[in-house]
Amino acid sequence: MTVQTHTTRRQHRTSQPTKHGAGPRRAAGRTIVASVAAGALTALVLVLVAFPGATEATTTGLLLLAFGFGWALMAFLTVRRTRQPQRWAYVPAAAMGATGAALVVLDPGNQTMTALNWVWPPLIVALAVWIFTQVRRSVTGAARWVLIAVTSVLVLASVGATYANISLATDDVANAAPGKLYNVAGHRLHLDCHGHGSPTVVLSNGLGGTSARWARITGPIAATTRVCAYDRAGQGWSDDAASPRDGVQSAKDLHTLLAKAGEHGPYVLVGHSTGGTHAMTYAARYPDQVSGLVLLDSSSPQQFTQMPDFAGLYAHMMRPLYGLLPTLSRLGLGQLVPGDSQLPAADAATVDSLTSAPKAYRTQRDEVSVLRRLFTQAQALTTFDARPLAVLTASASSTGTEGWDGAQDQLAALSTNSVRRTVDSTHEGLLEDVRPAAASVRSIKEVISSVRTGTPLAAH
Repeated sequence: MTVQTHTTRRQHRTSQPTKHGAGPRRAAGRTIVASVAAGALTALVLVLVAFPGATEATTTGLLLLAFGFGWALMAFLTVRRTRQPQRWAYVPAAAMGATGAALVVLDPGNQTMTALNWVWPPLIVALAVWIFTQVRRSVTGAARWVLIAVTSVLVLASVGATYANISLATDDVANAAPGKLYNVAGHRLHLDCHGHGSPTVVLSNGLGGTSARWARITGPIAATTRVCAYDRAGQGWSDDAASPRDGVQSAKDLHTLLAKAGEHGPYVLVGHSTGGTHAMTYAARYPDQVSGLVLLDSSSPQQFTQMPDFAGLYAHMMRPLYGLLPTLSRLGLGQLVPGDSQLPAADAATVDSLTSAPKAYRTQRDEVSVLRRLFTQAQALTTFDARPLAVLTASASSTGTEGWDGAQDQLAALSTNSVRRTVDSTHEGLLEDVRPAAASVRSIKEVISSVRTGTPLAAH
């Protein structure tokens, strides 16, 4: 009788049914791993599907909310369903959840995010050390190694953020603006002008570009006439604007910038990639100031409708990816990507430094967010009359993008005085590679000559 009573007690102790009668409690390992996976999956869904292309602060906040959800789920489920409750997980859940919510609600700008990037790394390291201690005390098996890996990622993120901060501070000192900064509509814009003569050539950057990328162009053109490279809001040495600038807003900014700098028309506008659609928008708004146009592998105002793959690429890749890049760059990942500029060493170093900074990725995200509006606004330029227009197409774009050639033909048809040429080059090569850049210079000079003499462009 005594033995039977003892057995009954042992069975009662080992079964431990849950309050809701769900059966015996189990070890926490699988629940912990599943909770970590749920947090990571939620993060991907939020930033890539539910809110693609959100601002840097919002994207970062959503990631923190998702990770906080993973920790909260771990604490809740292990307490309710397992015999190894991990109540300590509510601490990182609360810390990440509260921080994430604040970022989403307040949506701070670049300067605040840069300042915060100095604050959170030591706090995250302290939190990671505390989590590691709790894991050593209360988690066993494979789940322990999963959580150790998670805490290691937190530490690595903190180290990467500190490295990014130091690199950014060093680059800011080394890369002093070569031109001048002018206050335009509450933000400063960078303008770098050289040479003398008329017409004045104005160079417009593509998506994520910088005025430093025109190094192979500005020297030869400055020997012929006045040439000005500038950075749109957020690009290169220019300040961020209060909100992303579309084509019309950027055209107004450039118009004010040139006036404040004392530059005078007529202007020959040169635009590379999306800079071409910015140049077209300016020409449509200020036609009396624009005497010539050069489009270097320019985007098309009809890109969403005439290029079969572009709308899907924009919706499913460009917006999500460019929305995530600013957050990743804060962790130093931008500095880990090797620079690929083909400019001379000193110029290449400047371009690589400027384009790998968190600000550059943030600006790319902002410009992508208004890309559809920019292209629609550029459609206002329905004709360039008989003013000289040169359209250069990179062979890599011609062969690699369906619909690109037809769109380039339409650009050339804007003027009755135009040339259309395909250059053996990559997209960026028209600015950075020696021979393609020389072809770009040659076309710019031909347009300058046509403006000066009133003679048609030679179709060779």
